[in-house]
This record gives sequence, C-alpha cells and structure tokens, in this order.
Amino acid sequence: MFISTAYAADAPAAAATSGASSLMQFLPMIVIFVLFYFLLIRPQQKRMKEQKAMLDAIAKGDEVVTNGGVLGRVVKAGDAYLTIEIADGVEIVVQRGAVAAKLEKGTVKAQR
Repeated sequence: MFISTAYAADAPAAAATSGASSLMQFLPMIVIFVLFYFLLIRPQQKRMKEQKAMLDAIAKGDEVVTNGGVLGRVVKAGDAYLTIEIADGVEIVVQRGAVAAKLEKGTVKAQR
C-alpha cells in the first residue's frame, strides 16, 4: 500500500569504454604529479647537488659564511669539520654542513 514496486532499469553496456574511462579518471592525478615533479622536486634536487658540490670544494684559505651568519676564513679543512678564523687569533670549529655559502676572496677583510 505505501511501498511501491521498484523495477530495475536496463544497465548500459559500458564494458567497451571502461579502459578509456579509467584512464580519464587518473589523468588529473598524473598531471598534478608531473607538475609537482617539475616545479618542486627537480629544482630541489638541483639545489641539493649544487650545495653538496660547494661543500666538497671548500679548502684552506676559502672565505665562507655559516648558517648562523658568521663570516670567516677556513684555516683547516677536515672531512667533517672546518676550522674557521673569524678574527685575528679567534678560531671556531664548525661542521661542513653548517656552511651556507662560499664568498669571494677579500670579503672578510672588507667587513673588518
């Protein structure tokens, strides 16, 4: 009386187009991943490679600035640590990874 009879509708024949429709469902995610790769991942890997090459190339006599902003000249370069002279007779030991940039020769003298 209150419940009406429900009849099943004929199912469309979608078996022939299921391969193309599943590809179209994943296409936006694939496009987003490709954009992330070229806009975020690849440039970050390039910066990391350049930073590692700069750190490996630091030798005695180079002028550097640390992540903390300390300017100095490298007086001793080891595998993991650098000894940096920040003033006449004042030396500090820092990890290689703490170096932010390698400076032009004469930068430290100009700042003193």
